[in-house]
Amino acid sequence: FAAGKHVLCEKPMALSVAECEQMIAASEASGKKLMIAYRCHFEPFNLRAMELMREGAVGKIKTIETAQTYRMGPTSVAENWRVVRALAGGGPLEDYGIYGLQSALYLSGEMPVSVKAVTEQPANDPRFAEIFSTVTTEMRFPSGAVANMVTSYDTTPGRNLARVEGEGGMLMMEPATGYGGHKMSLVRDGVREDLVPGDPGVQFARMCDHMADAIREDAAILTPGEMGLRDMALIEAIYRSAAEGREITL
Repeated sequence: FAAGKHVLCEKPMALSVAECEQMIAASEASGKKLMIAYRCHFEPFNLRAMELMREGAVGKIKTIETAQTYRMGPTSVAENWRVVRALAGGGPLEDYGIYGLQSALYLSGEMPVSVKAVTEQPANDPRFAEIFSTVTTEMRFPSGAVANMVTSYDTTPGRNLARVEGEGGMLMMEPATGYGGHKMSLVRDGVREDLVPGDPGVQFARMCDHMADAIREDAAILTPGEMGLRDMALIEAIYRSAAEGREITL
């Protein structure tokens, strides 16, 4: 912002709530826009999933399950920034699991009232000398819906899943938040319907177009800094829950 430029920032927005707040303040002081690169908000499968949930396609939502996992190959702090706490925070949650966190929020259409989490950090593994290998989280929502989320750098085979189960059906996406190859199905009354709402590959161009349009037209950003701040506040609550071994009320 000091250079007089608008900013499109990769996720996670920052590694702390305080840093997020500083970025938002800098954006406001400069009069320049701040957009977080949450590409799934521009991806056809996820957009259609959001629409279906708003339309009540599965009835009252009971559970949401997300999984963003893979097994990281041999590496160390000296070789890979993703395992350096000062650069990557706690690890898989900020890097990959944030897609599951986002999915739980935009598919439920709610903000959680509590989080309960467990972290794993294997001893004597150079990959996890500074970061967690796995973060498992339960989020509860005002409606009574529960989201169960797992993200890991240490599981095989890898998964990229978002599933919503309701009183009237189930929505399944796997892969859910990748760059391509998405699959989505809707099951109601025992009948499965496979959905192909578009090409996932357009998400990047649409995201950049949105930023450009917002700048030209001085319009609101769909994924602003405040969204990144919201997510970092939840991530901090998740880590606090794991560290203190208790459910955190939000």
